[in-house]
Amino acid sequence: MFKLGIFSKTFPRPTLAETLAAVLALGIDQVQLNTVPLDLSPAVCQRILHEFETRQLTLAILSGTFNIIHPNLLIRRQGFDRFAIVAAAAKSLGSQILSVSTGTFDPEDMWRAHPRNDTAEAWGNMLAAMSKLATIAEKHDVTVAFEPEQANIVNSAQKARALLDALQSKYVKVLIDAANLLSLSNLPQQERTLRTAFDFLGEDIVAAHAKEFSADGSLGNAVLGTGVVNFPLYAALLRNINRPIPLIMHGFSEHHAKQSFSYLSGL
Repeated sequence: MFKLGIFSKTFPRPTLAETLAAVLALGIDQVQLNTVPLDLSPAVCQRILHEFETRQLTLAILSGTFNIIHPNLLIRRQGFDRFAIVAAAAKSLGSQILSVSTGTFDPEDMWRAHPRNDTAEAWGNMLAAMSKLATIAEKHDVTVAFEPEQANIVNSAQKARALLDALQSKYVKVLIDAANLLSLSNLPQQERTLRTAFDFLGEDIVAAHAKEFSADGSLGNAVLGTGVVNFPLYAALLRNINRPIPLIMHGFSEHHAKQSFSYLSGL
């Protein structure tokens, strides 16, 4: 089963209160918080929690994403330091799941592939980084949910399974996104790709994203239901998971939020 939610950054507002008011007005009660304040003192965490609780909204996922294998070791270290701060504050914010990526060697864009991503060196770097994240998650009793993504090291369900099996950590799980599993080359086999992903990863999926994949190969920037993602199949596969899964919509403008929510609600 799944519960529909949305990225907080879909509604750019001066304050968190105004952003959450816009979420609530749409009729959504699950949120992924994309922009986490630098100051996560107990007082700040209490204020954030209060904003969610007064509106009966659930902070389903905290974004802990950074490039875990960034070629610049200083930038990489800063990312880990920041992740540790967010992980330490997660429960105070009312959240259990922190989203992460598995990184890329591209130094400028963490959502851009790099020729070295497919090497043994990249896998070793990523595995060491994910092991470090798992240790941080265990310390704070939270869950790291990594997202298989075409531009990152783990770019398929098979590699995601290999990572889970290598780590053997109950603190590392999967955040699945149907669009991220697609490419122009495997699009004709979309049904097989999605079913295989859920066969491999279903027991370890704790959260999901919903964005579009367009026929020209672009990700996001489209109303859900107007691209080529087989959302009826995706929704059915999520419903087959016997536990509540937040399904967080994103990749479209605020102007298209209502239409996207209406489409997924109908499924």
